[in-house]
Amino acid sequence: MKHTTKYCLLFFILSLMGIAQTKKDNLVQIDTLLSGTFSIRAIAIHNNTLYYTTNTSKLGSISLQYSPNLIREIEVSDSLKYEFRSIAVTTNHIFILSIGNPAKLFKVSKDLKTIKEVYHENNEKVFYDSMLFWNDTNGIAVGDPTTNCLSIIQTHDAGNTWIKTNASIIPTSAVGEAAFAASNTNITSKGKMTWIVSGGTKARVFKSSDFGLHWNVIDTPILQGAQTTGIFTADFYNERQGYIAGGDYEKPNHNSQNKALTFDGGDTWKIVSDNEGIGYTSCVQFVPKSNGKKLIAVGGNGVYYSNDKGATWQLLYADNSLNTIRYWKKNTFIAAGKNKIISIKVI
Repeated sequence: MKHTTKYCLLFFILSLMGIAQTKKDNLVQIDTLLSGTFSIRAIAIHNNTLYYTTNTSKLGSISLQYSPNLIREIEVSDSLKYEFRSIAVTTNHIFILSIGNPAKLFKVSKDLKTIKEVYHENNEKVFYDSMLFWNDTNGIAVGDPTTNCLSIIQTHDAGNTWIKTNASIIPTSAVGEAAFAASNTNITSKGKMTWIVSGGTKARVFKSSDFGLHWNVIDTPILQGAQTTGIFTADFYNERQGYIAGGDYEKPNHNSQNKALTFDGGDTWKIVSDNEGIGYTSCVQFVPKSNGKKLIAVGGNGVYYSNDKGATWQLLYADNSLNTIRYWKKNTFIAAGKNKIISIKVI
């Protein structure tokens, strides 16, 4: 297996010279952390370091606490090139999972120097969408159906081995129902609770209350019925309050039936902000320590912010190239998408 490490010296030098792009809008300050020719749908922040994967077989890290930022990047490839849309970070390792056939999951050291393939799946239907770890020992990833249900793989030994969950314990998927690999957020968890969201002919929430040992499924009122519709993203503030969003990625301005809220752990969902605010949404996240009131989201028509539990939304930054976003620190978020990673500071 081939892998190379490079330090982005050019960006380092440009940053020292003050050339790294900074832009101020009325509400936000935008700083470009990385630019290039790539698409990013999976990012994770751990100990003030941003980890990202690309559609060009790349895994990278950016230190966020120092200026200028130190950037490291490696190519994870053998005889094939991979598109990585899933990432998870534990205390000592990074895990990245490719889409398409074959699906490959790699365990990478934090210094990006050691890479090990820990899961391999060959199937013409295989397509993994997102991944998370409940803790340093136990993790889960979800993908589209290869049989009659969603594909779920789990690890219980710190990511060294992964086992595909028996289809008998996963609710059957409808014909044309799958998951979207839009932002590594169609799976989320709090405590023992885990939720997976789907789209296509059905827009449903798959729920487990015991770390994925058992599952049930709940219908939602989110737009559904076509291949391009459904729930693309989910986040929970605690085990009771959660938010799902999506819509139709071919209709980025359509903002009806694309956002819903729960206060009972996902057993029931209520449409909110209907015909208002953000349209197609690829990623939504609660702001930590906000009592569940504040959310940030990106989608087909920009970056939006809510301070009333998603009942109303305010456009912060009009940019339709972003796929995913995460909270970093007070008033500051990191977003990534087509050809760039940026920081967004609300001012």
